[in-house]
Amino acid sequence: MAGPTTAERGERQQKSSGPPGPGRFGRPRLRTMIILASAVVLLGGVTLWVLYGSNWLRVERVSVTGTRVLTPAQVREAADVPVGDPLVSVDTEVIEARLRRALPRVDEVDVVRSWPHSIALRVTERTPVLVTQKGRNFTEVDDEGVRYATVPRAPKGVPTLKLEPARSGPAAASLRRFGEDRLVREAVRVAGAVPDAIARKTRLVKVRSYDDISLELADGRTVAWGSGEQGEEKARALTALTKATPGARHFDVSVPTAPASSGS
Repeated sequence: MAGPTTAERGERQQKSSGPPGPGRFGRPRLRTMIILASAVVLLGGVTLWVLYGSNWLRVERVSVTGTRVLTPAQVREAADVPVGDPLVSVDTEVIEARLRRALPRVDEVDVVRSWPHSIALRVTERTPVLVTQKGRNFTEVDDEGVRYATVPRAPKGVPTLKLEPARSGPAAASLRRFGEDRLVREAVRVAGAVPDAIARKTRLVKVRSYDDISLELADGRTVAWGSGEQGEEKARALTALTKATPGARHFDVSVPTAPASSGS
């Protein structure tokens, strides 16, 4: 009787050997997974300790940049940064809100972690474009119409805003309709549109109503501007008018397509 063929012998050997059982390679793989998991847990624990528990990454310094009128000491005091706390735990948004509440002069502020030991306070102060006067004090008004600080002396070169709404008639109706804040914003809008050559000489911005805003210059000349609308057109008309009639004492650009001047 003939013996098994070569193919049959190979098939029998393959069946007898079979796939590797779970005990041959499973245990080393399991040990590797346990070691890796332990390493991850250990690394996480070390990281948390370094960030929160150690003295390596704690707040030691608070720097301030960008101040002009405010002092760095005032900003630090208002910010109340928790020196000594872990740097990672400092809530920068809370500090930013605290600074804005305590210091209305602050327009923008960035609170930045500066690893490994510092908090940086980067401040942008508001810039006055007008001031209002009450008694001997002046309140500064920024380019958004925000009245933010009272000072004993008006900043140099900043015009005074004078609200003179009438008690009756159209001007009084304008005040009731728009409100004082809106009229202040319109005055700011006008101040921002006045040509530089005129702005440098402007000492007073007078508001009687929404569409009755005028300027008084340091040399006594006056400008009827009207409302804050069509600011660019009015600025061009005023520039042309002052060049064409340099001796005039009064200019009217409330209707920029028909500007007029008078007096000498």
